[in-house]
Amino acid sequence: MLQQVQSQRQQMRIFPQQIQLLNLFYLNSLELQQRIKNELEENPFIDAHEEKIDEEYDTKPSKENTQDFESPEENMYDDRSDYKLDNQYYFNSETPIHAPIVNKTTFREDAKQQLQLLNINENDKEIAEYIIDILNSNGFMDKQPDEIADSISFYFERIIEVETIQRALAIVQSLDPVGIGVYNIRECLLLQLHNMSSKGPSVQCAILLLKDHYNDLMRCQFKELSRKLKIADAEMKAALNLIGRLKFHPVNEIHQYDSKQTIIPDFIITNSEDNIQVSLYSSKADSIFVNQSLYNQLSNQINHKDKAAYQYVKNKLTGAQWFVNAIKDRENNMLRIMQCIVTLQCEYFIHGDIKYLKPMVLRNISEKLGLDVATISRITGNKYADTPFGLIYLKKLFSEGIADKSGEIVSNKVIQSVIMDTIESETKNNPLTDLELVNLLSLKGYNIARRTVTKYRQQMQVPISQIRAVWA
Repeated sequence: MLQQVQSQRQQMRIFPQQIQLLNLFYLNSLELQQRIKNELEENPFIDAHEEKIDEEYDTKPSKENTQDFESPEENMYDDRSDYKLDNQYYFNSETPIHAPIVNKTTFREDAKQQLQLLNINENDKEIAEYIIDILNSNGFMDKQPDEIADSISFYFERIIEVETIQRALAIVQSLDPVGIGVYNIRECLLLQLHNMSSKGPSVQCAILLLKDHYNDLMRCQFKELSRKLKIADAEMKAALNLIGRLKFHPVNEIHQYDSKQTIIPDFIITNSEDNIQVSLYSSKADSIFVNQSLYNQLSNQINHKDKAAYQYVKNKLTGAQWFVNAIKDRENNMLRIMQCIVTLQCEYFIHGDIKYLKPMVLRNISEKLGLDVATISRITGNKYADTPFGLIYLKKLFSEGIADKSGEIVSNKVIQSVIMDTIESETKNNPLTDLELVNLLSLKGYNIARRTVTKYRQQMQVPISQIRAVWA
């Protein structure tokens, strides 16, 4: 028996243009420049202003810069060495260059080159390259597969399943250096042990400790582990020494190159007498426009009976108008959000010390500006700001807060910084335990629990004191 039933339900839908707008928000300066270049090639109704050449770059020599002819005899009795005379014509700096400039490749570039040699389909290769780009500076993966699937679906504007992400992540983890793409130190150590050609007793014992007894190992229950696994003290010490000789991070990209020379910032922040100014590194909103005259010319020539041609021209014009407005919307929101961040973190941007960083989450910006949290997340993600004290990654400005002894809410980034400074100044042969760290932090005015110290230490990838003593 057929029966009609009427029901009402709420369903959230996101339109394709909203996805494209969020993708534009996420792009950094270089990616946006390439996107604009692609749109200029694909859409005839988007045009760009020609850049004016400043007079100072005019190559035509002037009379003031023209030097009279000098004969070789004039410099014949000069005491300066010939190489200094020659060098000044090629380098503006007074300091001569003694070493050649080396072209360094990053671990991401090396990993992508390895991908080209693998026999995998183009879809997996494309996703694997995206995964390589979002690894942190130590080569670790910070996001879970479902988070990556959401981000990459927005990026490629198509649905990417979690299973596809896991398959591509496994491909990345098979590349060199060993451990790239793993989630933590434990996985990095295990991969190195499994890749060793020799599988002696110490290697097998180290694998067993890391794989099945990692928590007991982190709690330094060495005697309990020796008794439970029936391992001699000498064998246990050999396994611990082996673990201590392994790499605890796949790479250490921070020390391999100067990030200020390789990262183009999205914001410029200046500080003049405690007056902080925010500007975009490169504004594109005024450089592109909709070529309305071309549309008028083509619409007059096209016969309205040719519906396909008319619809094509109309769609291209609509796309051009949307793209130009989206670029303006992007830059306006970027400035609003960055100015709000600077207002909330005023002391931090004045002094440049992380100890002045205040607790701040995306919701704080959202409530002040009336923008969606997703919009703020996309704009602050993948963005850098050039400040008087160096480049900063905007995502690192966001943190939760905890209360100190005086009741003031302090950013957990500040606590982590104090913990790291304390650990770096410890005696290497007698490292500080978490309980001792709690006592030292209490003397500095930070009253936090031992489990909180343990959590922050683990987040910073710092091993426990007993393991640090073995590595000393």
